[in-house]
Amino acid sequence: MSFATASPSADLPSTATGPATGTDWIGELDAWLLAEGRHRRPWQKLGAHPVCWNGVDGTAFAVWAPHARAVSVVGDFNDWDARRDPLRLRPECGVWERFVPGATAGALYKFDLTDGHGERVLKADPCARASEGPPGNASRVCAQVDVQPRLPPHSPQSPMCIYEVHAGSWRRPGGFCPDWDYLKRELVPYVRDMGFTHLELLPVAEHPFYGSWGYQPTGLFAPAARYGSPESLRAFITAAHAAGLGVILDWVPGHFPADVHGLARFDGTALYEHADPREGFHHDWNTLIYNFGRHEVRNFLIGNALYWIEQFGVDGLRVDAVASMLYRDYSRPPGQWVPNCDGGRENYEAIAFLRELNDTVHQEAPGVLMLAEESTAFPRISHPTAVGGLGFDGKWNMGWMADTLAYFAQEPVHRRWHHHRITFGLVYAWSERFLLPLSHDEVVHGKGSLLRKMPGDRWQQHANLRCLLALMYALPGGKLLFMGAELATPWEWNHDGELDWGLLGDGQHAGMQRLVGDLNHLYRSRPALHDADHEPSGFQWLDADDEQHSVYSFLRRDRAAQAQVVVVANLTPVPRHDWRVGVPAAGRWIERLNTDSTHYGGSNVGNAGGVLSEAVAAQGQPCSLRLTLPPLAVLILEAAGHGSD
Repeated sequence: MSFATASPSADLPSTATGPATGTDWIGELDAWLLAEGRHRRPWQKLGAHPVCWNGVDGTAFAVWAPHARAVSVVGDFNDWDARRDPLRLRPECGVWERFVPGATAGALYKFDLTDGHGERVLKADPCARASEGPPGNASRVCAQVDVQPRLPPHSPQSPMCIYEVHAGSWRRPGGFCPDWDYLKRELVPYVRDMGFTHLELLPVAEHPFYGSWGYQPTGLFAPAARYGSPESLRAFITAAHAAGLGVILDWVPGHFPADVHGLARFDGTALYEHADPREGFHHDWNTLIYNFGRHEVRNFLIGNALYWIEQFGVDGLRVDAVASMLYRDYSRPPGQWVPNCDGGRENYEAIAFLRELNDTVHQEAPGVLMLAEESTAFPRISHPTAVGGLGFDGKWNMGWMADTLAYFAQEPVHRRWHHHRITFGLVYAWSERFLLPLSHDEVVHGKGSLLRKMPGDRWQQHANLRCLLALMYALPGGKLLFMGAELATPWEWNHDGELDWGLLGDGQHAGMQRLVGDLNHLYRSRPALHDADHEPSGFQWLDADDEQHSVYSFLRRDRAAQAQVVVVANLTPVPRHDWRVGVPAAGRWIERLNTDSTHYGGSNVGNAGGVLSEAVAAQGQPCSLRLTLPPLAVLILEAAGHGSD
């Protein structure tokens, strides 16, 4: 069935915030900014906006589809009849618009587009701020809200320990997928009481396939309806803020799925993606790649970042799969990619987009964290754009993660041959502002749980995992831990289930949870463990070269070098007695944490809570301690008087 091209609609409001005089919802300034790709908040004009115009309640609809022959809005307010509400084209910006009386908040709708070949397709609204939710894929009219508050800006000297969560599988009341109201009551106080500073959510934008974990979103502006309304997500974030928790969202600007109702060939052309599959198709994920060279697409994505920050009050965005954006040959064989204008592999358009993204966010929302999941050695990811960097505030240290997990997978008797895997990360630790991640990616796709990566019998597996976690907290850099690691779950993460909460009835698993809580509180309360995370002065090896015994020792200190702690790791199952470790000050040194404590499920070998130093110089320090090193354990010691003794 065909229908006529829309005629101009009358009496449309014109300002960015609501009805005004004039005949257009898209005003002249808005049209110009949208055409230029410089509209900082495109969601204020595109999408569906409930308004009262000339005393009539309705909704102003607008959608960018410059190559469509005709566009109508269809929904439950017009019996899904494309003949009733055709939209009018604004050719200067390629946007179609119409005010529809009687279409109010909560209504379901789609856009019915006819392309240049006369083919028709129903599309969800790219800027919809709410959605119907699976198995349906319609958009839902949603009222706009005021800017939401955030926590005070995060300082680089402040501690950052992040609890990474998949909302649908943390806990399932009655076996059902939880909603934001449940998670507000249960998840927020749990994360607070465990001592984390931030809560990071796997992507919450609408995604039709639950098994994608949100990494294949179709509705970038719409919170996933399976977890509740946009208002309930805002209430969840508000509750997290009240508990002192920053909220970080995983955000996916690199690619999108090819679902027919989504962005793919939106107006009959490759509007959001590249037309050439050598540039526009991800073989790894069967997804389409945004055309970062198109200014309207960059504007759409940067506007979306500001949308989550301003309309939901999130405190940071973790940008997914940055490496796949930076390289034109990412996961492509020779001949299956298009070089840049200089014949190289770098994606200049994506690099420019990321710089513009980070500069815009930092200008419009100072203090919001922009974090990159980037797995290569691309330089200056977390350096300011003014000095040639990409402008991120932090980068996941994927190299540290891979080296450390490879080391811990070795039987202790073989670790002497892999000693450098622990020390190598400190060679480049200050080249970026790093976070140390033990993320969801390490416990999926047959990789097994963290516990199952550890060698040895059950006791040794738990002891190894305690060492891994303690080392992560003791080394420089922010921390990220995926949910379930604190339970020492033996099984790989299952997004269709929930965490193994019944394990807490076992002393080993309950001990691991207590250890993570104590690590968080110790890390946050001791400036030596976080204040100089991003400065070489905050770290010093005492002994990095004892391959024979697989023992590591180092100092951590704050920027003023007034607060210092000593960390010693014995990564074999052999207890070691009279082990001399240098310390910078005389007196009694308190054993602040011993992962071999029975409190954590260990064997309780240690130093009776503390050791008095001796006037024997060692490892470049004026004094030293004679320690008992527990088997497969990490000790953190602090001079008496520097904490609550």
